[in-house]
Amino acid sequence: MTYDSLLDDEVRAFIARTDAFYPPEAVNFSVAEQRRFYDALCREFDVGRPEGVAVRDDMASGVPVRIYEAGIPEATVIYYHGGGFVVGGLDSHDSICAEICAGTGHRVVSVDYRLAPEHVHPAHFDDALTAARWALGRYDGAVVLAGDSAGGNLAAAVAHRLRRDVIAGRITGQLLIYPGLGGDMTKGSYVEHAHAPGLSTADVAYYHDIRSGGAEPGADPSFAPLRDKDFSGLPPTIVIAAACDPLADDGRHYRDAIRRAGGRAEWINEEGLIHGYLRARNMSARARASFGRIVSGIGCLGQGLWPCD
Repeated sequence: MTYDSLLDDEVRAFIARTDAFYPPEAVNFSVAEQRRFYDALCREFDVGRPEGVAVRDDMASGVPVRIYEAGIPEATVIYYHGGGFVVGGLDSHDSICAEICAGTGHRVVSVDYRLAPEHVHPAHFDDALTAARWALGRYDGAVVLAGDSAGGNLAAAVAHRLRRDVIAGRITGQLLIYPGLGGDMTKGSYVEHAHAPGLSTADVAYYHDIRSGGAEPGADPSFAPLRDKDFSGLPPTIVIAAACDPLADDGRHYRDAIRRAGGRAEWINEEGLIHGYLRARNMSARARASFGRIVSGIGCLGQGLWPCD
């Protein structure tokens, strides 16, 4: 696959700027070096918080969280950051969460779940679920589950676990941004975009192995939501994928599974964008437009509205 005709100059500039801080072969370095690379990358792309957003750190039943509020919110977004379950934290997605808060008026609770390899599955899921239950118990009103990449996986896994809970009715939607949901790495976009800029299929395999500790989790939806056998009862779901990403088909298959079970789901495949493009929102018109759709989607889901008809 050649990307010369698929990516515009702005996205190519974003790739070059990213590669200067986080090399394409980063997974060949130690975890400590990967985290140094990623922290530097996040600092490079950080644009600060919009005015009017109040921020505080807290503990959600032992899980660190950062809470963003603008005014008096009527809904809460629980946000899980990306980073392959290896890198990232409250600071890596700080400006993203602040902009979601400012753009929707919803409270945002960003979750600092434990990372691999120090903590393997199900530690990340356990923290994600704990933080969700904490937020649902602490705040009234609607709740939207959201996250990018690894965080999209966690948001979906939490939705699957909580759908039969008495509080499930308060989860009015989930919005997943280029999530890895455990699709078949021998087919579709995993093959077509195996060597995509931003994320390769080999990278996905690396994160799968380091997250699992080398053990095959099998049909465990808390590890890979696509491996669930039941997709009924899930909240309205929007999956926003990057077209030039090995994970793109995960979102399409997830949408189809929810629809077959009678649920409401939409898959938006963003042409000309790569995995991790949230950081390009201030230097790429395509990424900026997609981020606008993300914020609008989260805003609508928090109001109990379906924006995709």
